Amino acid sequence: MLHLLYILAFTILAVIAVANLIRNLIMFSFDRERHYPATRNQGRYGYSSGNKNFPPHPELLDNAGNLIKEPLLVMRSINVEDARQQLDALYESSPGRKVENQEEG
Repeated sequence: MLHLLYILAFTILAVIAVANLIRNLIMFSFDRERHYPATRNQGRYGYSSGNKNFPPHPELLDNAGNLIKEPLLVMRSINVEDARQQLDALYESSPGRKVENQEEG
């Protein structure tokens, strides 16, 4: 009898989960067709370019402080030795590493 109760409970939960999944997919397709108006300060890539209240993240800026105009997910290939050298250089130049060197000496 207890087995039947478990089967019934999990069947009800599965039906609710599938119904919720279908409802979410339908709502997502309706939401995707909706066009949202661009705000006044919104730039070409979807983040604000002129809003003084919220400065852009530093990774979105080039060395001169201007917003970058290139894709953010472009990765260049690097071999293991170059990556190890760059990580070692970062580790050696970190502020915590200088304190450790002074304590050891």
